[in-house]
Amino acid sequence: MFRIIFVLDILNGTAVHAVRGERSKYKPVTGSKVSDSSSPLEIISKLAPREVYIADLDRLQHLGDNLELIKKISGKIRTMADIGARGMNDVEKIALIADTVILGTETASFDLIEKAAKRFPGRINVSIDMKNGKVLAKDRALDMEPEELVKKLNDYDLKDVIILELTRVGTGAGIDVDFLKSLAGASSHDVLAGGGIKDMDDIEALERIGISGALVATAVHSGKIPVHLIRMVEQNTCQR
Repeated sequence: MFRIIFVLDILNGTAVHAVRGERSKYKPVTGSKVSDSSSPLEIISKLAPREVYIADLDRLQHLGDNLELIKKISGKIRTMADIGARGMNDVEKIALIADTVILGTETASFDLIEKAAKRFPGRINVSIDMKNGKVLAKDRALDMEPEELVKKLNDYDLKDVIILELTRVGTGAGIDVDFLKSLAGASSHDVLAGGGIKDMDDIEALERIGISGALVATAVHSGKIPVHLIRMVEQNTCQR
């Protein structure tokens, strides 16, 4: 079943609208058709999503953390969380409170990915963070073409591989179908796509090309992706 995963970006304990990865410009969520609050707990309560992807922007920017909030949400909803893990202590910390730990190429090393996959088999997601189609890599061992990196990750016991195009996040700019199709074909893991997904046409296109799930926030708040699809368990998510 195709997975539609709700994204919750948290800054200062508040749900914010992420745009193009420009974190200094993120503002609290407003004008949402699904919740009149920017409280993460209230939004989750209203949506009751089947899965949620949480980015702790405070932790990512070394400004504090939202771990207690993540723990509360994870107690209700299946949760994958990104706190910008840079070492095994970070991985172990988030593994205690979330179902899945996200290791992004922007902050993690290849060595950490390898060690975390062995320590927590099937509970690690690797996010291939990109800008304009190029991998954002702290570690030179991750600095390669996206398809090459996807193939390299096939050797590890991961849960999912996330393809996150930061320049499209929050824009509703749409998806690069051919690019994502090539990555899905190269991966032995489920591939999730994030960044720019604008509506149900994009969701259907992703499913057709072999992508396993979509990370969405803006299109849910705008009403372009119906809330009931986020909540659905048994039915085909692409039925209108």
